[in-house]
Amino acid sequence: MDKVVATAVEAVADVPDGASLAVGGFGLSGVPNVLIEALYERGVSGLSVVSNNCGAMESGLAVLLAAGRIARVTGSYIGANKEFARQYLAGELEVEMIPQGTLAERLRAGGAGIPAFYTPAGVGTQVAEGGLPWRYDGSGGVALASPPKEVRTFDGTEYVLEHGIRTDFALVRAAKGDRHGNLVFNKSARNFNPLAAMAGRVTIAEVEELVEPGAIDPDAVHLPGIFVQRVIALTPEQAADKKIEQRTVSS
Repeated sequence: MDKVVATAVEAVADVPDGASLAVGGFGLSGVPNVLIEALYERGVSGLSVVSNNCGAMESGLAVLLAAGRIARVTGSYIGANKEFARQYLAGELEVEMIPQGTLAERLRAGGAGIPAFYTPAGVGTQVAEGGLPWRYDGSGGVALASPPKEVRTFDGTEYVLEHGIRTDFALVRAAKGDRHGNLVFNKSARNFNPLAAMAGRVTIAEVEELVEPGAIDPDAVHLPGIFVQRVIALTPEQAADKKIEQRTVSS
């Protein structure tokens, strides 16, 4: 099945207000910027986003965040995104912070059809016991806090129950993809993109290089096309537009 869609706007045309999105990327690496910009152009709002972070340097999800289009974030890292921190502390944004490895596994589990799993990460903390501020009231108080989670003991060690994540849509970026949706990711872009793609009921991939079916060695495929419903091919200019969050130079 040829899954290629002509434009990014067409690819996200059925994403409604209030939709949940799993969004790939790690920092500024492997972020589906073109699809995010298409959502911004459409004016979609009230989004619930699941992503490692929420953009930086006015790119990625920071575009939607600054426009007030995101209502809830499930993630692991605020980083240097001052607008993210401001909206969270002001009570404008609901935020569920999750240990990074747990977030990765919750996305993978959702995509693999696993409803929940036990992990030692977070036992003995507010991650398991509840009380993490999900939303502030704008005056320094907590308007909504995380609930306690089930904890069980296996072989003498305590584990907390975490639920798999499924979202309405997923947006990812790949270095290479074919018309059937088979994808290959580049280096750290592989950290969260395959997992986000698995979690989405409808997954849309922007690819830097579009190739014909059979051009990718099956053994080199990082994400099979069964997890991808739509593909858009980036222009050379779009594919080359990559930002560096922290530039360091060694002598």
